[in-house]
Amino acid sequence: MFLLHRDKLLKEFMDEAVRVVKTYFEKKHKVTPGIIAGLHTFGARMNFNPHVHMLVTMGGMKKNGEWKTYDFVPFEMLRKQWQTVVLKLIRRKLSAREKKQVQSRLQKAYSENGEGFYVYAPKQKGNVKRQLGYIGRYMRRPAIAVSRIEAYDGETVTFRYRDKTDGEEKTETIPVEEFIGRLIRHIPDENFKTIRYYGVYSRRIKSLCKKLVSEWQKAARRWIVKAKRILKRRTWSERVKEQTGKPPCCPKCESYYEYKGEACLEDGQLKVKYAVCSTSKACLERMIRDVTGVQETKGGQEKEKAAERAA
Repeated sequence: MFLLHRDKLLKEFMDEAVRVVKTYFEKKHKVTPGIIAGLHTFGARMNFNPHVHMLVTMGGMKKNGEWKTYDFVPFEMLRKQWQTVVLKLIRRKLSAREKKQVQSRLQKAYSENGEGFYVYAPKQKGNVKRQLGYIGRYMRRPAIAVSRIEAYDGETVTFRYRDKTDGEEKTETIPVEEFIGRLIRHIPDENFKTIRYYGVYSRRIKSLCKKLVSEWQKAARRWIVKAKRILKRRTWSERVKEQTGKPPCCPKCESYYEYKGEACLEDGQLKVKYAVCSTSKACLERMIRDVTGVQETKGGQEKEKAAERAA
């Protein structure tokens, strides 16, 4: 049916595939995702088997330009919707006479696929750039690679393919005229785009999206700067000024204090805990020696006096 009416069906076939995914996220997450869709019309044996490959962003844009991230797409749930959309598309595009001819086949396609049409969506892991390169090449690939052609004797062509039913690699030999016929029916019509862009990637709203993102980034940047200013750690002098209402200064000479470091008791001994520079550290160490020297002198004098009193 798609082969006979490719001019009517293939463009809308891509649009409907995207709409199923796009509508879900617009309703569920209130965002517009970015989607790149690629159409393949061929199966492994170059049979006419149209299907759509999609690259979907792991997130979407809100109306205010903010980007919202998500990491789950319920493709199993969307299978039934995809089945309904495809069958309705076929009925919508066919004439009344054509619909009578294929009605039984359409009904069979519905009843024999209770879970909906096939949707394959594995979670991607690993090197993202390598995956994107592979997917980009895969979406643009031809109906058959030269490496799959095993032999040609002037009358027949033998080629390899992987059978999806049992996963095994098989070969098929067909007349060269049939081979050419299978191949050329996958050549797209003139000006038909097999890769299309939707959502935030579409030309119509790409410039608007960029503007919204720019505005949101400006607002977010201002908020981040403000938050950093609020959360910035206050200095010692700032804390003293906040508590006393004036900067720290000497009560005698009224000179401002400047924080250079501090010394703390550790295991009964004064040690430098922090110093802003090597000079400050040397100064603190000298002051510790002076203080400990005075303490030792006082301690010695007190011992002498105690000994005199005892005598």
